[in-house]
Amino acid sequence: MTRFLVAVALAVAPSLAFAHDITPADFATVNAIIEVAVSPDGKHVAYTQGVWDAAADRRQTHLWVVDIEGKEKPRQLTKGPAGDRHPKWSADSKSVYLLSSRRGGTHVWKVNVESGEATQITKRAGGVSGYDYAAKADTIFYSAETSVTDADDFSALRAKFPLNYGHGRRTVSELYKLKAEGVPERLIEAKRYIREFAASPDGKRLALITAWDDTVVKSEGESRVDVFEDGKLTTPPTDVYRKNAHSPWAWLESLAWSPDGENFAFCAVFDGYPAEIVYADRAEGKWPMRFVRRGPLHIRSYGSPLIFTKNALHALTEREGNVIASTMVFKGGDVNAAADRVALPAAVYYAYSAVDTPNGVVEAFVAGTPSRFAELCVHTGDPSDPRKTIVNPNPHVKDWKLPSVSHYTWKAPDGATVGGVLELPPGFKKGDKKLPLVVAMHGGPTAASHTALEFDAHNARLYFSAAGYAVLAPNYRGSTGYGDKFLTDLLGKENDIEVKDILAGIQTLIADGIVDPDRVGLAGWSNGGYLTNCLIALKDSTVKFKAGSSGAGIVDTVAEWGFNDEPAYPRVLKKGQPWEVPDSYKRTSPTYQLGNIRTPTLIHVGANDERCPPGHSRMLYRTLKEFLDVPTQLVVYPGEPHGLSKLSHRRAKMEWDLAWFEKYLKGT
Repeated sequence: MTRFLVAVALAVAPSLAFAHDITPADFATVNAIIEVAVSPDGKHVAYTQGVWDAAADRRQTHLWVVDIEGKEKPRQLTKGPAGDRHPKWSADSKSVYLLSSRRGGTHVWKVNVESGEATQITKRAGGVSGYDYAAKADTIFYSAETSVTDADDFSALRAKFPLNYGHGRRTVSELYKLKAEGVPERLIEAKRYIREFAASPDGKRLALITAWDDTVVKSEGESRVDVFEDGKLTTPPTDVYRKNAHSPWAWLESLAWSPDGENFAFCAVFDGYPAEIVYADRAEGKWPMRFVRRGPLHIRSYGSPLIFTKNALHALTEREGNVIASTMVFKGGDVNAAADRVALPAAVYYAYSAVDTPNGVVEAFVAGTPSRFAELCVHTGDPSDPRKTIVNPNPHVKDWKLPSVSHYTWKAPDGATVGGVLELPPGFKKGDKKLPLVVAMHGGPTAASHTALEFDAHNARLYFSAAGYAVLAPNYRGSTGYGDKFLTDLLGKENDIEVKDILAGIQTLIADGIVDPDRVGLAGWSNGGYLTNCLIALKDSTVKFKAGSSGAGIVDTVAEWGFNDEPAYPRVLKKGQPWEVPDSYKRTSPTYQLGNIRTPTLIHVGANDERCPPGHSRMLYRTLKEFLDVPTQLVVYPGEPHGLSKLSHRRAKMEWDLAWFEKYLKGT
């Protein structure tokens, strides 16, 4: 099977007639459609498009609109450094509401589709943190952050010495209702933090995801879903997504209401386990909740947009490197996972919207394929045209020399089938000189690399293959899209089973005659950085690694538990606290194998990274530089959190990677 897939990939390799060689500078020219929304009448699609602004050193997002048939030229409705997001159509399909950071604060704006005139809706000093629009009631709801001081025996001392304290003061939210040009009405007082909320179409009910404060540690294990109805806030039983779930530390997100306001749903996303859709039915009294029966489906990792249409619930699901739109259908008050529809071809879907119209459901989605960057597509029910592209945000890439991208499979030592994404340089043919290999490992680990054309500075996608490297992005054990057992096999087996999966993939590429066994390197960010650290520290490895790029990687898993902003993650993957399973933490920490490293390793980290704090990267750097005399460089990105937000930083990361691998891997 493996060799067949490689042959197919090589057969469809782009022609060398294309003129442009891709470099890191080209990253700034790739535009991304981020969110989509179909108008209630099914005639238009509003979308936000991100473009890189070199002068501002960041990505700007603006609102666009296009007719559903794609016959008219897309129109840009907003400009400037606005940060437009979360588009929602007015009930009459004449305007689009959005959240925008223009004029010094984040507020809800209303943009007229015909004239492009933008009107500020919310005026609260300090801005707002979230909003929703109830179409049938023509009403805006918005949340706003504030802070409260909790009284205890030391409140007076903290007030006397205004220093930074671990607790005592917390960020919370208020929620308001605003109808037309009226005065805002406060519905919910500042007692908890509202991470997300959704209004029923008639505006009579609100579902809210709330937590004690705005910290991740409170969100991942203590957030809950509340319901506001008839002026009262209640909390339905949480057992389904806490006590009786895969683990009690679910992340809750993607609230959505049914058209009649009688049902709502949300995603419970778990580290180490498959995400689930939770469904609540008002008809059964007090909003009892249950998991949607998803069968073999994996809800897209770290959540999926959920959208109700008549008698159906739509979500994005993962399948062996693809992300597909799937439909859950309602039968007899229950929800059942339907098979993937043939009507929507396999691709990688990044965003999704659907509405009921008199002619059926109209869908819009952002979809990428192995040969095309993500585009805005629609499905209007025509079986002869299931995925019609109406906006290509990157027409300029038609002359680029693109790599071939395919799904690649191999066997792990225990017999499991493992898959991943294989990128090969433009024009590469089987029988050509064997290629240097970069193994590009995704983060998570409860995530996956996808079989689409992606320019990804964090995870080594496109810029290495464009420079003449083979790139394998393995979906190692613990990745989504390959079944529940494949995902949960990683529990208690980090720095073991997934490492063996990755080594087996490298050895299969070598056996297939594509990769030079003496020129293999590693790259990854977050959990991919952790796996880079594990592999370069491996004793008696079956593969010799000539270069590594460790991005925001963990070195010591006890420190991970103690310093990271999400301590439930190591607790789940290691199956306990450090004092309960100390051997598990030691076994999964590269700390105790660092003396084995001989691989020249480039280290990247954001200075303000709370997810994988810089101390891990500094520990690795000290080991290589001061104690082992192994070639290394430490690159710290000022002001950056877990991901690199600035364009200059992403470009620096790519150029450093290429220069490092050119010296230590490609030229050997």
